[in-house]
Amino acid sequence: MKPTLTRRRFVATAAATAGAVTFLPYAARAQMGEGDMFATGGGDIVVHPVSHASFVMNTPAGVIYSDPVGEASAYADFDAPDLILVTHEHGDHYNADTLAALVGDSTMLITNPAVYEMLPEELKAKATAIGNGESSAFNGVAIDAIPAYNTTEGRTNFHPQGRDNGYVLSFDGFRVYISGDTEDIPEMRALENIDLAFLCMNLPFTMDVEQAASAVTEFMPKYVYPYHYRGRDGGTQDPSEFAALVGEAVAVKMGDWYA
Repeated sequence: MKPTLTRRRFVATAAATAGAVTFLPYAARAQMGEGDMFATGGGDIVVHPVSHASFVMNTPAGVIYSDPVGEASAYADFDAPDLILVTHEHGDHYNADTLAALVGDSTMLITNPAVYEMLPEELKAKATAIGNGESSAFNGVAIDAIPAYNTTEGRTNFHPQGRDNGYVLSFDGFRVYISGDTEDIPEMRALENIDLAFLCMNLPFTMDVEQAASAVTEFMPKYVYPYHYRGRDGGTQDPSEFAALVGEAVAVKMGDWYA
């Protein structure tokens, strides 16, 4: 499907510890051939951050929404979703009213089992639940549910082991990892052949920049978007600090998540 250009702005972060970061409108960046458009064997993937943990991808297989929440009007500039992924039940990742406004007759909805049980009946009828270690498929794209959980004492109640999902989407020669809410768990560090990752970081709910940078430099995606990085009580993480810690190991991309 033809990528939809929006007013969303992106930032390309140089993998360095110093230097200016330049914001450019997305259309200008696309004309410059910068890295918010990712080539796959079957065609381009275009990433559109929406807010916090919500984003849209135009892909060769169709339009994919990840954890869409907030007003449905926030998605008015995007093509309608062919697939919606929901990682877990927290309000910054799951909202039944938003889903009801976005899910169309042919939209495929994939959630973790806990969210599936919460869905209104009309949405449940269109949904598929997959748990940690399980798989599904969408228009030839394999979708694997990756564990997402906390490990630090005092945080495990936020995301207990076994409940929530991250996802790996396998396109033609291109693999995308969506972390959901998690710390730097062994299952993340063991990922292989990831081309593009969306990595959460905020406290007390997920991880700090040091944990995130350590994890990403172990499983080594080609590109990574830090997202979900505003927390509470001083828990907001600095994506520029994350980029500095990652250095030249991985190309860091920064969407304008909090415009």
